[in-house]
Amino acid sequence: MVTAWAWAARSQQRDCSGAGLVLFRMSNQQGSIASTSAKPVKSESGKSQCIEEENFYRNCRAAYLTVFGTSLENITSKDQLCLVLQQAGRNPSRKTLGKYWTQYTKRLNFDDFCEIMKNEKLTGKNELMKAFKKLDLNNDGYITHEELYKVLTTKGEKMTHEEVKMIMDEADVNNDGKLDYNEFCKLFLATVETSQKTAVAKLEANAKIKQQQFGSLSAASPSSKSLLVASRNPETEIIPRKVESRLSSRPSSARSRRASISSAISMGATTTKSVKLMEPKAIKNWQHVWSKGCFFLEEDGGIVNHQYRLELHQTTNVFLTIRPLNLSQTEEKLSPWMNVDTALYVLRNAGGSEALEVVCATELREKEMFGWKGELRTGVYHLLPFTTGCRLRKRRKSVTRETRLVHRENGSLTLSKEFRAALSDIFEVIDLDGNGLLSFEEYNFFELRTSGEKCDSEAWAVCRENFDTKKNELTRQGFMDLNLMEANDREGDPRDLWVTLESMGYSKTLEMHEACPFVINIYAENSKLKLTPVSLEMGGSHLNSAICKSVISKGEAKAMKDYNNLVIHIYKTETQITSVIENKSETRLIVHVNNEQSKNCVSSRGLSIFAVEVAPRTTT
Repeated sequence: MVTAWAWAARSQQRDCSGAGLVLFRMSNQQGSIASTSAKPVKSESGKSQCIEEENFYRNCRAAYLTVFGTSLENITSKDQLCLVLQQAGRNPSRKTLGKYWTQYTKRLNFDDFCEIMKNEKLTGKNELMKAFKKLDLNNDGYITHEELYKVLTTKGEKMTHEEVKMIMDEADVNNDGKLDYNEFCKLFLATVETSQKTAVAKLEANAKIKQQQFGSLSAASPSSKSLLVASRNPETEIIPRKVESRLSSRPSSARSRRASISSAISMGATTTKSVKLMEPKAIKNWQHVWSKGCFFLEEDGGIVNHQYRLELHQTTNVFLTIRPLNLSQTEEKLSPWMNVDTALYVLRNAGGSEALEVVCATELREKEMFGWKGELRTGVYHLLPFTTGCRLRKRRKSVTRETRLVHRENGSLTLSKEFRAALSDIFEVIDLDGNGLLSFEEYNFFELRTSGEKCDSEAWAVCRENFDTKKNELTRQGFMDLNLMEANDREGDPRDLWVTLESMGYSKTLEMHEACPFVINIYAENSKLKLTPVSLEMGGSHLNSAICKSVISKGEAKAMKDYNNLVIHIYKTETQITSVIENKSETRLIVHVNNEQSKNCVSSRGLSIFAVEVAPRTTT
């Protein structure tokens, strides 16, 4: 799910005005609504970077369009992801694919593919040669067919007999039963390069044909804040042209030369002080339920979190809040995720149908807590926690010394002090009702997150028999012993333990950087209420729809200049700006956004220049 843009100011006191001079350029079909920088690019390094980005996105698009008919089509399976990565010259392993296509993944779009391409570099000759030399026992530059067949069909990711035979037939040019792996590496890399060139040539040829069909018109606007270029070319990549030295350094997933429109929209956080969150009087006498939960960051940048069902027995006034959960043991030092923005969307079924409608969302704020108060009718509600992702983002993996998880004392394995502390914090996060014990349901959320599978009742019974329990629920010590047993089963090998830790958001230094625990509190004045965690998943279409409807109903609408079918809805608070793109036309559009002039802001996209594709008659 993509919330078009959300900026969060680093400080309420700092200047948030002009929190995004955002320039849009739009064109029909798979032309683009693209951003252009208002300032000329002056430095040679900037030009070089621009060219690199242009080539990168062009190659991405060319590879994508060898598999799909349009960049609006989504990747819907792991096999499709593998195929399109191979078309782009990557050679993904099953483990690599598993990083990006998890149990929660249902689809990836073109932007997701580009992000994966940035992370997965092309395989070079040195890497290939290094791998082959490990198999070359004689160090003579050759590997026999028998040796290669044995390795490829029994080790690592096993290949079939037919796959190995195909490699040998292609690579053994001398028919001498040996593989000259130096020549094979050259052949492999040449094939990759040829495939990429063919894909790019096909893309450019299609663009020329369509340009001849539709014609080409262009004009430059005298305004320093916009560029007007016309094109109806639906699948064209454009190499930037010099137009008053003001062309964008933007990456582009699709560009065109006709019916293209630019607009500059200057945004700033609202200067009007919002109403602060205040507890109702006599709240101590109200009915109260609460639950913990957590936002988990996926490899592809998506966010998985707990979702809830709220049952109200009668119509009543309700006060609900959500805030990050502080796990720090010292008052002076708060947990690092306490500045992560949180929100809670409340939905219910509309008129007895399966369609969900937005009832309310937490917008009132007091420090790190967001809340809402008002009247809710009798019934069942769906509670969808949300964070923009502005402050919960993937961190670059730096080379650091790995914290030791286990060590031996008197011949027996023991959990290290640091690992025990991390496990204790994990226990606090997954103990959703805060009773100091893990129920079967709570433990299953943990299993689902760390292994992708649920624990059945028989396995849970074995767990209760072998580890410390209380009231048929697992104690903190029992949870520690369970992890120690896993370490013993692997004879001290920590790799499986690291899989658990990383899935819970921990780095190799045992710091929780890619997760944000939170706590929800709900008070009802005159009704019994029940709050139940029901799933651990991405917000999906329901959450995207809720955000879009909320912003459209409360925000300010700005139509693109000279194109009323594209509307940017902007909703501002003291510390955040959310934009929703509404495409009223019958053709798909691509929006390129340039936030390079923003200050005191962080973006949910993590990029100052990015593209968003909007299907006909939809909002994003």
